[in-house]
Amino acid sequence: MLRITTQQLIRWKQQGRSIACLTAWDCAIAQLLDAAGVDLILVGDSLAMVALGYPNTLPITLEAMLHHAAAVVRGVRHALVVADLPFLSYQESPAQAMRSAGRLLKEAGVQAVKLEGGYPAMVETVSRLTLAGIPVMGHVGLTPQSVHRLGYRQQGKSDDDAERILKEAIALSEAGAFAIVLEHIPANLAAQISAKLPIPTIGIGAGPHCDGQVLVTADVLGLSDKQPPFAKSYLNLRDRITQAARDFATEVRDRQFPE
Repeated sequence: MLRITTQQLIRWKQQGRSIACLTAWDCAIAQLLDAAGVDLILVGDSLAMVALGYPNTLPITLEAMLHHAAAVVRGVRHALVVADLPFLSYQESPAQAMRSAGRLLKEAGVQAVKLEGGYPAMVETVSRLTLAGIPVMGHVGLTPQSVHRLGYRQQGKSDDDAERILKEAIALSEAGAFAIVLEHIPANLAAQISAKLPIPTIGIGAGPHCDGQVLVTADVLGLSDKQPPFAKSYLNLRDRITQAARDFATEVRDRQFPE
């Protein structure tokens, strides 16, 4: 089976074929998602919270992202693998972004990077990266790296904010982004953006009218102790894993294992 490409995602938008995306933070999870037929696997900086125990995404370093992204790539044969550029690894200048993104492609082996924000400086960065041959996914709406400024509340509820987010999405598309994540914005705004852009929109808490959907895999599997209201758990692995470990410990103490 051939590896999915950024151009294939754009063709799927044109064909009306929805795109399924999940996050991964290690080889084992990546192998399972890839075998399940997930189209795009995001090595999100959410792994700072999911795998490393931080309260938000800000503390994770580029070195840590390289480590986890390389592990994910080793587990994937079919899906497109995209890695987040972590906080302060790209905001300083397009040159800094080029170095960080280049390392993720060269050292970790990902096929594309994702960065947050659509203000003019970030649009320039996207343009510079794409001209250098580095595929870029944008991210507007709720941007978790701006948690201390925006919090985790829904964005784009006022007319002014909605117009700003729409303009940011259009600018990122025109700068060369191959797709854009729309996070925690009203469904009608996401529908408007999706209709205007020639590239796929990937929603998370943005309603049903995006060209694809992404969730944090820990939320999907029921591993998170807290999750956003727009997420959905398809399993409750948190309780199952706890019970399995409890059963093992009991059998060891009762000398029932090994038989």
